[in-house]
This record gives sequence, C-alpha cells and structure tokens, in this order.
Amino acid sequence: MSGDKQEHAPQAFAGPRWLLPSALVKELGLDPGRSGRTRRTARDWVVDFCCFLLAVFIGLLAADTLRSEDLPDGYAAFDQVLGALSCAAVWLRRRWPLGLAVAMVPIGFVSNTAGGAAVVALFTLAVHRPFRYVAWVALAELALVPVFFWLRPDPDVPYIWAIVFGVLLTGAIVGWGMFVRSKRQLMLSLRDRALRAETEAVLRAEQAQRLAREAIAREMHDVLAHRLTLLSVHAGALEFRPDAPREEIQRAAGVIRESAHEALQDLREIIGVLRAGEADDGGRPQPTLAALEALVAESREAGMKVTLVQRVTDPGAVPSSVGRTAYRIAQEGLTNARKHAPGTEVTVTVTGAPGEGLSVAVRNPAPEGPVPHVPGSGQGLIGLTERATLAGGRLEHGPASDGGFEVRGRLPWA
Repeated sequence: MSGDKQEHAPQAFAGPRWLLPSALVKELGLDPGRSGRTRRTARDWVVDFCCFLLAVFIGLLAADTLRSEDLPDGYAAFDQVLGALSCAAVWLRRRWPLGLAVAMVPIGFVSNTAGGAAVVALFTLAVHRPFRYVAWVALAELALVPVFFWLRPDPDVPYIWAIVFGVLLTGAIVGWGMFVRSKRQLMLSLRDRALRAETEAVLRAEQAQRLAREAIAREMHDVLAHRLTLLSVHAGALEFRPDAPREEIQRAAGVIRESAHEALQDLREIIGVLRAGEADDGGRPQPTLAALEALVAESREAGMKVTLVQRVTDPGAVPSSVGRTAYRIAQEGLTNARKHAPGTEVTVTVTGAPGEGLSVAVRNPAPEGPVPHVPGSGQGLIGLTERATLAGGRLEHGPASDGGFEVRGRLPWA
C-alpha cells in the first residue's frame, strides 16, 4: 500500500521487536531491510540458551545412569560424546528443525545422554513445521521406545511403566509444540484479518467517492443541458430574427449572458468537487419542489410555452430528496421538449399528498415540422430513471397517442 492507504495500515505489533521470535518477525514483516534468513532476536537467544541448558541437564542425569548399566567397554564414552554433540546441535534447531529432529531419532536410540537434545528437537519441529512432519518423526520415536527400554532397561522403573512414560512424554512434547504453533498462526491470522478489513474499508471509501462522482456527473448533465438549451434557443432566435426589435435583442442577449454565466459557475463548482474527490454539500443549495415555479418562469422567458399544473396539498411537507428528484424530472422534460419539439406547448403536472405519493408528468405534443437530430439523446432519461429508482420510485417515458412525448415519474411520499 502507498499514500493514504499506507497511513491507515494497522500496526502488526505495537510492542518491542525483541519480544517476538524471529519466525514471527519474518512473517509480520518487521524487518523489511533484511533479506534471507532473519537473525535471532533477544528472546530467541534466551530461549535457545534455556533449551541448551535443558538438554545438558537431562544429558547429565542420563550420564549418571550409565554406571548402573551393563555396557560394552568404551560404549559409555561413545554415548557421552554423542550426547555432547547433540547438545551442541541444539543451537541449529531454528535453521534445520526437520533435519535435526530426524537425525535425533537414531542418535537418541543409541545414546541415552542425547535424550534431552531429542526432546528439544521434537518440540522445535512441532513449533516450526506442519503436523505431517511431526507425526512421522513422533511415530518413529514411539516405535523405538519399547526396543530402547528392552535393550537398556531402567532398574528402578518397570518395563511397562517406562514405555508408558515415554509415550506420554512424546505426546506432551508434540502437544505443547503444536499449541505454541497455533498461537503464532492465530496472531498471523488476526493480523491478516486486520489488514484485509483495512483494505476493504479503503475500497468502500473509494467506492463511495466514485458513486458521489457519478451522482455529480448526472447533476452536471441535467443542469448544463438545461442551461445550454436556453443558450441554443436564444442564439437561434437572434440568428433567424436579425430584424427583431431592439428590446427583444437586448432581452435575448441578457438571457444568453446570464445562462452562460450560470453554466460556467455550475461547471466550475462541479470540477472543483471532482478535483477534491468528495462531494461538497456546503455549496450552493440544491433545488427542491419549491423551485419548480422559477424553473417554469425561466423557460417561459426563453420563449417556451409552458403550462404548470400543481396540485400538491402541502408543498412544504415534501421531503427534500423527493422534491429534488421531482424538480430534476421536470427540468429534464422541459429540456427534451425544447430540443426535440421546439415551439410546442409543454404541460407540467405535479400532484400528490402525504401517504399517496408524488407524481410528476411532462407532456408535449408532436412538433409541427421536422426537427434536426440531437446527438447524445436519451442519456438524461437513463440518469433520471436511475435517480427515481434510488429514491424508491419509478420513471416511465415514451411517445403519446397523439404523436407527442410524455415523461411520467412516481415518487414515494410517506
């Protein structure tokens, strides 16, 4: 991760590094500047030294029992040399846990003083390797336990009890090592889960920003299309009526200037929000149902024939989100009528009451003459359909029976 994602990355371990074993330091990535084998931490040195002392202590106890055994000449010295070498090999247990445990199976069988090193090697294997390796080594040792005590019986312990003690000791060592391994795997899994949750949170935030940007893009289409059609209408009037009275030319030029200024202001705000990467609700107020009359008046000033039929019992009680969606439906309907049916009379009807819902309909008859094709047609209606669906309503649009066109929206009003 990089940038802001790296700033929000969870800490794998908040304590000192030396409190962790080198295996966890490598898995958690706490030593990124070092490649290859991770060096021992202070905890590793302490644990390895204690394991070495444990192997030596068990070896010394076993060396005392050699005097009571009937062994060939020189075998006791051979047993002790193997035990000393095995204790020294304990320091290699982290680098080669499987190799050391396998080697200790025959060495522990022929050398009684190497028993402590064999215990440490089996425990290390259970901690650092999967259970399948531990099972094979443990089964090999258990198979040799009866043979070992048969060839070298303990005079103070019965044969059966010696075998039971050997089996229980092997099982306890394997169980303890697997418990330590499971704790380490749990720590790694919790760390991975935290990283995954952090990544998912970042992705959710990015998705929310993307959805906000898409909503802004839809707003841009609705608003700018309305402004630009006003510009097109008045510019067309100036083009086809160059001999119009001075007052009409001044009024049309004023509308063009004001519409261009508002379109630039809307575009500047939208681009600013897109650059910031987040929606800004503290800017200009969003239109609601109360602004519908101003929208109709603006269209009439542009030369359109618009009839507004508003039968809403309590316009002030309309929720802002519902009123804003109704406003956008009426705005898009007027824009489409201005582009595809210029010169016709458009009827905007708004009805509704609390508990019954809010209905918006924009209807225009068929145009009198041919209308040039407008590129990009239909995109606004697609966005309006999605907007109405997100608001819990529906939007229908299509040709009317008289050849005109009608846009009908139905929105919930609890």
